[in-house]
Amino acid sequence: MKRIVIAGGTGYFGGYMIKKLKEAGFEVVAISRSKKRIAHLKLYIDELVIADISNPRELQGIMKDADLVVSSVGITKQKDGMTYMDVDYQCNKNLLNEAVNSGVKAFMYIAALNGEHLRDLKIMDAKERFVDALLSTKLKAYIIRPSGFFSDINEFYKMAKKGRVYVLGHGQFKANPIHGSDLADFCLEKLKGAPGSYEVGGPEILTQIELAEIAFDVLGKPVKISKIPLVMACVIEKLVVLMTKQTFYGPVEFFLTVLTRDMVAQKYGKHTVRRFFSTQK
Repeated sequence: MKRIVIAGGTGYFGGYMIKKLKEAGFEVVAISRSKKRIAHLKLYIDELVIADISNPRELQGIMKDADLVVSSVGITKQKDGMTYMDVDYQCNKNLLNEAVNSGVKAFMYIAALNGEHLRDLKIMDAKERFVDALLSTKLKAYIIRPSGFFSDINEFYKMAKKGRVYVLGHGQFKANPIHGSDLADFCLEKLKGAPGSYEVGGPEILTQIELAEIAFDVLGKPVKISKIPLVMACVIEKLVVLMTKQTFYGPVEFFLTVLTRDMVAQKYGKHTVRRFFSTQK
C-alpha cells in the first residue's frame, strides 16, 4: 500500500491523518474544494486535487493507481442547504463509486461510535447508510468508530471561559473523546491488520462534570456548573425538531442525544483533556 487518496483533510481529524500518512512514507493525494483551506498542509501532500466531491464528474480519474481511500467527510453544522444525506452519505458514496471504478482495493471510513444503534438520528442514519454501501462492495473496508473528538468537547472550555458550564442531568454521563493525532495513529495501526469495524476512544474516561472542572481549573476560574434536567432537555429537543428546519435541528438533536448517554470505547492514545484545553485561546 503506497498511494493513498484522502478526503476530508480540512476537517479536525483529516489534517492529522494527512501528516501521519506522509510521515509514515505514503504518497498522499488530498482532495479539497479549496486550495486556500488546505494550504497549511502542503508540505505533507504529494498531489492536491481541487474538486467538489458532491459532483461525481469532478472525481473521475483522480484515484488512478491508488491503493486506499480514506474519508472523514461529514458535517456537524449544515451549511449551504446541504443535508446529512447530501454529505455524510452521498458525497462519500461518490468517493466509493469512483474507488470501485478505479480498482482501488481498500477504503477507510471514519464513522461514529454507536452509530448503528442511533439510526433514528439524521446524521447517524446518513453515516450508517454509507457504511452499508461500503460493506456491499468487495473493497477491504476499515470502519473506524471514534467516541468523539477533542474538538467536540471544546464547547465545555468555551462555556467555562464565559463563566458557567451547563451539563445534562446530573452531569455523570461519561465519554472518552480522542485527540485527532491519536486517532490518526490508531488508523495507521489498523491498516497493518485485517479489515473490520473498530471502536476507539481517548485514554481518559470523564464525566461532563469532570470535563467542566478541568476547563475551569485550566482557566483559573471558580467552578460554576448548572444542571439541565433530562426532561427539560427532551422537551427542548422536541420543540426544536418541531419548529425548525433539519439544517438547524440536526446538530441540536445529535448533541442532545450523545450527551445523554455514555459514549465510551476502547482506551487509546496519550493526549489528555487538560493538555488540550491548555492549548486553547
